[in-house]
Amino acid sequence: MARLSILLLAAIVAVSTAFVPAAQTATRATTNQVAFAPKISSEQSSTTLFAEDMTWEGEYPPSKVLGPIMSKMPSSTLAIISMVSLGVCVYSCVQSGLLLREPGAVEDGSWVKWYYVVEGFGGPLAWG
Repeated sequence: MARLSILLLAAIVAVSTAFVPAAQTATRATTNQVAFAPKISSEQSSTTLFAEDMTWEGEYPPSKVLGPIMSKMPSSTLAIISMVSLGVCVYSCVQSGLLLREPGAVEDGSWVKWYYVVEGFGGPLAWG
């Protein structure tokens, strides 16, 4: 339990430091020069540094939204994969709920099964 607490504390500290503003001092700007950072020319448009807009109009998304693998699949195959993924996610949630009702399952954690956790990732996959 102590190892888990230390791991969680380290994760919280690592995540929280991402939101702390960096100090802007003159010594830091001169000492932290990275030699392998790419030089961005001033002629380059600032819009190329931002993420590309992935919205679309119409019945189906363009290939840039689906990616290189799913853009080559027919929509019926994508629909079947999505329905199977959703079914697996619902099944794992129901089975976890049934295991949670068993006496003593919450105290010893026996209701958490690794295969139900993995099957739970079917929900985001079904969502797309």
